[in-house]
Amino acid sequence: MKNNNQPDFRQTILWRIFRIMAEFVDGFGKIVDFPKSVSIFGSTRSRENNHWYQEARKLGAMLGKDGFAVVTGGASGIMEAGNRGAFEAGADSVGLNIQLPHEQESNKYLTDSLNFHYFFTRKVMLTYAAEAYVYFPGGFGTLDEFYELITLIQTKKIRKVPIVIVGKDFWQPLLDYMRNVVSEKYKNIDEDDMEIYQLVDTAEEAFRIIQKSVKELQKNGRMDFNEPTKNN
Repeated sequence: MKNNNQPDFRQTILWRIFRIMAEFVDGFGKIVDFPKSVSIFGSTRSRENNHWYQEARKLGAMLGKDGFAVVTGGASGIMEAGNRGAFEAGADSVGLNIQLPHEQESNKYLTDSLNFHYFFTRKVMLTYAAEAYVYFPGGFGTLDEFYELITLIQTKKIRKVPIVIVGKDFWQPLLDYMRNVVSEKYKNIDEDDMEIYQLVDTAEEAFRIIQKSVKELQKNGRMDFNEPTKNN
């Protein structure tokens, strides 16, 4: 016997589908407003006196002065720092925040923001949002975003775009593991796959790579998902 006090399963699923579609529509509608942008990722736990916070803030300012919008997850730490640099430079500073059971507040350095209920719709927006991607030291979320993007490039689901990882002391052990174990020992990735990203130690180095690479990308138009083929 049907329990009339329980929501209909099909209606619940349909409602979720509509909500997901709405998040995609709102997200894509927002990010297309910014013809030139860079996404910055990193730990929410980095405070203002942290070295990488200051480097992210510096990079945000340099990008903002060069006409880039800076896009982040909209929260604290490295995300706040990147937004802050762009905001203080008078540039577009965009936050794509996630709604969590324990409230995650947006940082105060945003000129535009969107809130997402679903992690995967937010991830698609962050993946699509920019002409270049910068990863500072961070936790599981930062690593998740990093591997997501390099996998999309490796599998040719998106064009090759600049992937810059900042902080040699943090990233080098992981890169050594990927080269020595994943690539050389187990042959699970190719040598060329490790050329998808570039490792630097300063905001200035990251900015130079982005500036040069984006000029080349702009000759071919905005980065986008590849058109599907019969083999996709």
